[in-house]
Amino acid sequence: MVICSVGDGYDNQTMVLVGNGPLRCCWHPVAESTDVEPGPLALTLLGERLVLYRTDGRIVAAPDRCPHREAPLSAGSIVDNTLVCVYHGWGFGTDGTCVSVPSSGAAKSIPPAAHLRCLHTKECYGLIWVAFDEPIGDIPVIAAETNPAFRRINSGMQLWQTAATRMVDNFLDISHFPWVHAGTFGSAQSTEVPLLTLVELDDDFTGYVYEVDAANPNDAVATSGSTDEVVHRWMSTGFALPLLVRSTIRYADGLEHILLLCSTPVDDCTSLFTFVVWRNDDHSIPEQDVISFDRAIGAEDKVMLERIGGSLPLERTGLVSVQSDKPSVEWRRRFAELIRNTR
Repeated sequence: MVICSVGDGYDNQTMVLVGNGPLRCCWHPVAESTDVEPGPLALTLLGERLVLYRTDGRIVAAPDRCPHREAPLSAGSIVDNTLVCVYHGWGFGTDGTCVSVPSSGAAKSIPPAAHLRCLHTKECYGLIWVAFDEPIGDIPVIAAETNPAFRRINSGMQLWQTAATRMVDNFLDISHFPWVHAGTFGSAQSTEVPLLTLVELDDDFTGYVYEVDAANPNDAVATSGSTDEVVHRWMSTGFALPLLVRSTIRYADGLEHILLLCSTPVDDCTSLFTFVVWRNDDHSIPEQDVISFDRAIGAEDKVMLERIGGSLPLERTGLVSVQSDKPSVEWRRRFAELIRNTR
């Protein structure tokens, strides 16, 4: 468990990031739906080991330990829609209900404590989302998901050796583009950032709208739909609490490329990362070609962030900020407020 001191509005507040903190009441994307077919799948969220499995088409998430002798359930197997423990063969079905104790025979009752303590789960945008406790909100709406003009592309889950808070701070920032992303799109961008004005982009995301010139190398053509060396982008970037960032990109020909950037805390210094793309293209370009350039951009961020140790300081005076950092400063303020109001 890591405890970060934050002050008024941040100051004199104790913020628990991993353990029994308020983040347990939030939705976290932990896997793609296709990763659990049918499972079991082992993962760690907020420092706790979990198992995911699918029975009767439904996802179950529970602590990765059998109530009997604490064997990892993720080492078991799915047999006839039942998760079977590898140690003594105890079986668990829908909603984590223990349905079989082989050593007791069919006639014996199953102890109430044998059932798994299940977490809240949802499948949305091709991802599996988990909340330990009763969620305090819903998963943000991406309008393109229900717009037939758009297709959705999932990119796979990655493990990053950095704090999820540092990832959100990075994804909200455009001033690092000419430096960190010089090898992909950033070389055409000015190092000076114009004055940013924060707005409510919609009911779920808060952020800013801006325009930028981006380098368009051959690797980017499939994404931009243009062969020009430099393309102009009309963009918005915004956050939804606790740890989601959405970036929208529109090109002159009307092509839209929307990214949902997901940072999930495995522990204080390790995170899961995935991005989901929506595009209003004609589907003529293979999915992997469309997202390969975004993956290259993400790889540049990963290299940079993994050079920085520890969690992102969340107290007001913990970092020096300038006007281009306004989005991250506001996210940190609201993040602190979320923690304070849900403790």
